[in-house]
Amino acid sequence: MAEDEPARDCPLCPRLKDFRDQNARDYPDYFNAPVPSFGAGNPKLLIVGLAPGLHGANRTGRPFTGDYAGDLLYTTLLKLGLARGTYDRRIDDGLELVGCRIVNSVHCVPPQNKPLPIEINTCNQFLKASIESHREAKALLALGAIAHDAALKALGEKKSAHKFGHGARHQLKDGRVLIDSYHCSRYNTNTGVLTPAMFEAAVGAAKAAAGL
Repeated sequence: MAEDEPARDCPLCPRLKDFRDQNARDYPDYFNAPVPSFGAGNPKLLIVGLAPGLHGANRTGRPFTGDYAGDLLYTTLLKLGLARGTYDRRIDDGLELVGCRIVNSVHCVPPQNKPLPIEINTCNQFLKASIESHREAKALLALGAIAHDAALKALGEKKSAHKFGHGARHQLKDGRVLIDSYHCSRYNTNTGVLTPAMFEAAVGAAKAAAGL
């Protein structure tokens, strides 16, 4: 089985590698490498994100840690019992995930927070390996349409059979369930596309589908 995490010096996406190298010069105290997955070792729920933020996960080295999307995500996980401890935008805050694991569609920070389709496809091998190595996970939560599509590709499912929609539930061929949510980005919350209550409902549905 393929490795489920890229190497720290992963060269597979030249544009992203160049951006990492530039960030290492501009922000030498940042993590500036492919951000590894985070969470329980034997998760029942996999949370599929998009990509690290420049001053969030790319800085801290932990998914969603250090930016607004993480504030909403981790607050919700703590409220629903899917995390314990305290979230403080730092990798050493002691936060632990309970029964769930965060796996990103793209492990490296992209310019303007927008990975190219070829980069998403290239990194899909790691998402596929993560999903395959955690067969005990009976449910997935996709944060946004790109994560939804990436998860379907990794699972060998047809996108045409599973249309993205907030709160949508998709029964997959291997018996797992995929739940969709709008991404918990500041843009979506500031514009009212996603409210904390909507997000909590989607995460709660994924928790239930996972049997947590």
